[in-house]
Amino acid sequence: MAAAGADPARPAARLWWWAAGLAVFGLLPVLARLLVELAGGTVTTPANTRPGAAIPLILHAVSGTVFTVLGAFQFPTAGRSRGRARVWHPRAGRLLVLAGATAALTALWLTLFFSDTRGSGVLLYLFRLAFGVAMVACLVAGVVAIRRGGALRHRAWMIRAYAIGLGASTQIVTLGVGGALIGDGELGTALLTAAGWMINLGVAEWVIRHRSRAARPDRRATGAPAVRR
Repeated sequence: MAAAGADPARPAARLWWWAAGLAVFGLLPVLARLLVELAGGTVTTPANTRPGAAIPLILHAVSGTVFTVLGAFQFPTAGRSRGRARVWHPRAGRLLVLAGATAALTALWLTLFFSDTRGSGVLLYLFRLAFGVAMVACLVAGVVAIRRGGALRHRAWMIRAYAIGLGASTQIVTLGVGGALIGDGELGTALLTAAGWMINLGVAEWVIRHRSRAARPDRRATGAPAVRR
């Protein structure tokens, strides 16, 4: 029961503010590219140097942006059983699974067929493959969980998938700050790129555990065992 004088709308409002912040953070790769081009520079991509890379690159950019921006607004609506959230969350979720899978699979495609390990290194190549496969696996696990009625497991897997998908934004920070400190060598770039994904996954695991504890029934208060989900 809420304490007297407490506003029950405040936690929900904070969630929407966090979602808006995540959405803006998810736009960082797009904004960074735009700023570079406005400054008269060019962004080197596989499409600049390899024929046939333009279509998967465009698909990757569009689907990745949809996944990170729209996906942020799934958090305030998760677990809601009333109002528009009850309709919005599953409908948007289907689109997001498609967008996330497209982003991950095109990333794998670009890595396998258009990545030059002579310029970026074998370690970075392996990191990209590993996290691309991990994102697909998280999406599949999330879909399987919700089809079996495991809402908490579904939420956990989708949070992990979102964390990996948001990696490009965090990597702008890790590569920018870390690159200034240790340089932009092959090994440093690979480790700083992986750090972006690992930071996100670390935060994701904290959120998953925090929300799981909040959703778990208090057995001492009810006298009943907690329900497994």
